[in-house]
Amino acid sequence: MGKFYDNRELSWLKFNERVLEESRDADTPLFERLRFVQIFCSNLDEFFMIRVGSLADKKTFDPKDRENKTNMTAAEQLSEIAARVKKLIPMKDEAYADIMKGLSACGVEHINAAELSPEEDSFLKAYFNREISPLLFTGIVDKKHPVPFLKSGEIYVGAVIRKKDDANGRHSFGILPASENLPRIIFLPNSGRFLLCEELISRYAKQVFSNFEMVSSCIFRVTRNADISLDEGLYDHDVDLRDIMSKLIRKRKKLRPVRLEFQGTPSPEAVAILSKTLDIGKEFIFTQKMPLSMGFMSAIERRLEKRSELFFEPLTPQRSAYIQPDLPMIEQAKRRDILLSYPYENINQFIKLLEEAAEDDSVASIKITLYRVARDSKIINALIRAAENGKDVLALVELRARFDEENNIGWSKRLEEAGVTVIYGLEGMKVHSKLLLITLRSGNDVSYITQVGTGNYNERTSKLYTDLTLITADRDIGSDASVVFNALAVGATTESTNKLLVAPKGLKSRIVELIDNEITFGRDGYIGIKINSLTDRDIIEKLAEASRAGVRVELIVRGICCLIAGVKGETENIRVISVVGRFLEHSRIYIFGRSDRRRVYISSADFMTRNTERRVEVAAPILDPAIADRVVGIFNTMLRDNVKAREQGSDGLYRRVERLEGEAPLNSQLFFYNRAYEAVKPIAGAKAPLSAAGGTAPSAGAKAPLSAAAGTVPSAGAGAYKPPVKVKIRRVRPF
Repeated sequence: MGKFYDNRELSWLKFNERVLEESRDADTPLFERLRFVQIFCSNLDEFFMIRVGSLADKKTFDPKDRENKTNMTAAEQLSEIAARVKKLIPMKDEAYADIMKGLSACGVEHINAAELSPEEDSFLKAYFNREISPLLFTGIVDKKHPVPFLKSGEIYVGAVIRKKDDANGRHSFGILPASENLPRIIFLPNSGRFLLCEELISRYAKQVFSNFEMVSSCIFRVTRNADISLDEGLYDHDVDLRDIMSKLIRKRKKLRPVRLEFQGTPSPEAVAILSKTLDIGKEFIFTQKMPLSMGFMSAIERRLEKRSELFFEPLTPQRSAYIQPDLPMIEQAKRRDILLSYPYENINQFIKLLEEAAEDDSVASIKITLYRVARDSKIINALIRAAENGKDVLALVELRARFDEENNIGWSKRLEEAGVTVIYGLEGMKVHSKLLLITLRSGNDVSYITQVGTGNYNERTSKLYTDLTLITADRDIGSDASVVFNALAVGATTESTNKLLVAPKGLKSRIVELIDNEITFGRDGYIGIKINSLTDRDIIEKLAEASRAGVRVELIVRGICCLIAGVKGETENIRVISVVGRFLEHSRIYIFGRSDRRRVYISSADFMTRNTERRVEVAAPILDPAIADRVVGIFNTMLRDNVKAREQGSDGLYRRVERLEGEAPLNSQLFFYNRAYEAVKPIAGAKAPLSAAGGTAPSAGAKAPLSAAAGTVPSAGAGAYKPPVKVKIRRVRPF
């Protein structure tokens, strides 16, 4: 195996550690720091449910198999994961304690049940007997009563007890679920001081088990494997895939446990009972000081919402400088290509295009791939309206979008009821592309408006994730999109296209060709890639080959990166950075070459084997030189981020980018938001958008332009963040 490889799972843990680091950033408002702790925890929960669950299965059924980068078996990976997570937990506890100490000065305090005053104890005991105890479902575990089914993610209170009249002193185990039917957080009267429901139950559990002697109590949670996949043998023309997915969702809730967590220090008896019952080894038993779930944060936020200094400055997505509000979107799309950049620009401009298409008599059909959509989706409503108006509407709804299956099942039914033709993903292959095709007919002439994006058709996440979307009337791209949809409609993959790169058959091979082309230019070659994850070994090997040939390779990889940069003789011409900030970096950009031979793409595909070989993904070329300049300018600005960027070292570790002496701070995300504000201010009522960079270029007086062709980036002076115009809007949440 190459010495420049990192293990996928361990690389992901490094990413989540970068998320946790944001909770320790003193420049981040205090409540937002708490939100980063929450994100770290929810990320880790999903990691255990999916990745650890998958490895646990592999350890059981294929124990000798080794992954193809670091040659580790599943057992070796699991052991290393457990060890690293146990190093992260104290960091998480420390961050939580530090943040809560700061919030206590603002009137909200998470108190220790052991430190209650007599008056507080009396109030909480009465509250428990009145509001909590009557709703508790009590279970006793002994020889006659097995451990009840423990739901994944639900918090329980366990009590080691013994009968008062048992001369042998034999222990039983009581289980009390702190279920969703109970209030999660309990505030003391006229106070911001609070306890969590599970802490209250644990303190007064002896009230429930009054016929027993209480030996000890504990708070615990179980995480179960959620890595289910659709058994391809279940595909049958006589069976509705929605019914199959509904059954699998129910099955997922009952899969094997992969993690046991305790809040506080449990007694040895409690650990022994639960670990034996759940068949969990000590490696995957974790203890922590902070709560096991952060689901109480919204209640704290409501208490603090008037303290604006605790939250990020409100920002609102702007109208794109490419778009004139008084002109129809269809007309503007026919005139020139349009690029939208979320969350800095508003998704409503795209929704307006779809709503116009639903009403426009010249629109014959609308076709779209849906992976994740909002629960109150305007995009779905526009598709329904189009079908009701007699348009031919086809929606591919990917029912296997993990943890969005139920939402997508519901939407697929709604769309069908409205007359939309609904199809599902391909057999054995998810459709992850973000592709829309509007077909227009004028007499015998057929034309297209095509949209290709890097992110989902989801209004909510468009405010949280950074994504790009291209709207174009290019006939070749529209024709390619039509080929893609025709293949999907008959359950096939696309064999060949003209301009679009389409996985699984036409994206990876083309990427390799483009890298090979840069290799021929040696030190004059250039490759710039922005993705979420890099795991595809073939592409990693090809990038290392480019590095050895002297090609400059710059990678912006938010999460997993199995390539280690800077390894002498192998990857020393590769630089890898990761930007973790207020918004989730989600856009994918591919850049090959410079000047006249530059090729720029945006895509839905990461460079993971699952994306390049086992999914339908689409990458679109940026043909408009001004838009290509803008996309490369975005990429180059992020390379200069010296606030939220971490650079990977040759040891595989990530360290914050050090600011040079005299260099102004550049937070790329805030820089882009500021430019979005500035771009629309001077052209209110104007007939033409800003030229070239579309609002991302530095204003007059900046020391260096965002010249994509030349490969330059803004100077330190240009990178200084200027606060945007203040507006009162709903607060934007981080990813």
